[in-house]
Amino acid sequence: MSLDDATTHSTPAYALQTPEEIRVVREVLGEAGHFPDSARMAYLGLVEPARGTPVDAPANRRFRVFLLDTAGGSPKDAVVSATNRTIESLVELDTSVTGEPPVLEEEFEVVEQILATDERWLEALEKRNLDVAKVRVAPLSAGVFEYPEEKGRRMLRGLAFYQEKADAPAWGQPIDGLVAYVDVTNKTVDQVLDLELVPIPEESGDYTDPELTGPVRTTQKPIEITQPEGPSFTVTGGNHVEWEKWSLDVGFDMREGLVLHNIAFEDKGEKRRILDRAAIAEMMVPYGDPSPVRSWQNYFDTGEYLVGQWANSLELGCDCLGDITYLSPTVVTGRGEPREITNGICMHEEDWSILSKHTDLWSGVAYTRRNRRLVISFFTTVGNYDYGFYWYLYLDGTIEFEAKATGVVFTSALPNGSTDFASEIAPGLGAPFHQHLFSARLDFALDGGPCRVEEEDAVRVPLSSDVNPRGNAFTRKRTVLATEKEAMRDADAAVGRTWVVSSAEHTNRLGHPVAYKLHPEGGPTMLASEESSVHRRATFATKALWVTPYAESEQYPTGDFPNQHAGNGGLPEWTTQDRDVDGKDIVVWHTFGLTHFPRIEDWPIMPVDTVGFKLRPEGFFDRSPVLDVPAPKKGHCCEGEQEQSSSCCES
Repeated sequence: MSLDDATTHSTPAYALQTPEEIRVVREVLGEAGHFPDSARMAYLGLVEPARGTPVDAPANRRFRVFLLDTAGGSPKDAVVSATNRTIESLVELDTSVTGEPPVLEEEFEVVEQILATDERWLEALEKRNLDVAKVRVAPLSAGVFEYPEEKGRRMLRGLAFYQEKADAPAWGQPIDGLVAYVDVTNKTVDQVLDLELVPIPEESGDYTDPELTGPVRTTQKPIEITQPEGPSFTVTGGNHVEWEKWSLDVGFDMREGLVLHNIAFEDKGEKRRILDRAAIAEMMVPYGDPSPVRSWQNYFDTGEYLVGQWANSLELGCDCLGDITYLSPTVVTGRGEPREITNGICMHEEDWSILSKHTDLWSGVAYTRRNRRLVISFFTTVGNYDYGFYWYLYLDGTIEFEAKATGVVFTSALPNGSTDFASEIAPGLGAPFHQHLFSARLDFALDGGPCRVEEEDAVRVPLSSDVNPRGNAFTRKRTVLATEKEAMRDADAAVGRTWVVSSAEHTNRLGHPVAYKLHPEGGPTMLASEESSVHRRATFATKALWVTPYAESEQYPTGDFPNQHAGNGGLPEWTTQDRDVDGKDIVVWHTFGLTHFPRIEDWPIMPVDTVGFKLRPEGFFDRSPVLDVPAPKKGHCCEGEQEQSSSCCES
């Protein structure tokens, strides 16, 4: 479906940013002397309207910009109004305190270029009989460790791989025992640590090589997904979506990727607000190998590398299947120029099996309704890994998020086989244990008002003569999480722990607060030691749940600048105030993730692994919201003629 014919109007507050707006921001900064030739835009993103701004208020399109000076000047954090062509604020950063702006694309190549002329690096490669022209260096975020001389300097660390063939991936040939620390501003090498000569694995990691794949299967018959009458949703204004009873604005940010705004569900003719905003505000990958070459490895893919800017251009039949509607968001390059990600966002409907079903033995009525969901997704590539971010909206009011991890595992050499901290995945080739930890930021606004959070656990009732004489009873316990510190919670699958977010003002027909329930998957949170650097820098990942009162400045769980930030920024800093969150305008932060002990089957390219969470209505409606879903049509679920009274289908 093309959006060329979609209804358009004056730019609303939540519209996708446009190339013209980016050009205006650059012009305003340039005219004020803040964008010389050495300046780079490390980030540009829409500043959303203040909470409570009337929907019909004139849109002031404001953009936050992180400016980096490649000549070594102080970075700046600016807010520019493209509407008024003014700089509303500009702060110079002391990076020894605030942390560094995100990693630039051009810095990826800088690390390899600097090392290619460093005598210590060349000597290390010569010892291994390696051609420097065939050595690829992964530019990896530095973190913060016992190197005081790195404070306030822009550092990256490099691990190397040997690329024998230009058209084949290098991940199968890690050059182990070697690491370099690079200052990308001064273009100098602080350290080259050549710790050990380790044999380079010999097996190819080329997952497209016919010698490795063998004959391609010929057994698959076509699966064709068609919607002859088109999709059931509409897109107006460029990014406002209406589907079944759902309405929302689809946004995109070069840091977070997909951002969903103003999520509402129509009930009895009224659009009822559920979430003001939903996004994955951080994703980080801590590695668990304590060897000196890689004990520092941990990457904040959202805050340091900006997952949104690496979004793929999606292809019909490959990434998305069926009747697809695409959106093409625009991000900014380091030079301050707009760059369109063609078909970066995919939207489509999927049949999703049974919605509800019952065959009644007394009445003889056979009842079946089919479920379907709206899928809004994008895929991004950050170094060796690829991640899909999928938001699902269901007919019954359920909201689900699913992350899909694939790509190539980060490799190491293991000449002696598996260790306590890494799996051997091919002869002499290993992959360190690691985690993929995500932070969902969910700005709740049930029926547009304040909320509270309660923790719900299943409870076994002890055998007793008065209450439970036969021992069959069990119940549930709900506990109000009234303050920020009370709301720092772990998941617990043993008691089926969930969290109920309820309205402080609105009730259902039974007199109970309308609510939604957060269902976690309950995997491990961060496994690194509480005394570790990564624990301090990613404290958000140590708890499955945090709740904070809404504050416009509190956007990211790790703070604004996690790159080389010493730690305790974001959630651990804000929650020291222990503010009241009971019956307030709240933000719920949910940590979830994968703990990856790599398998042989993950090499040379990893089949998708998934993780996520669900939000399900919990007394939000007065009864089932899907009673009006029509019966399936004959020919789709039924064969032959049946009496309508006993058929699941409509004629």
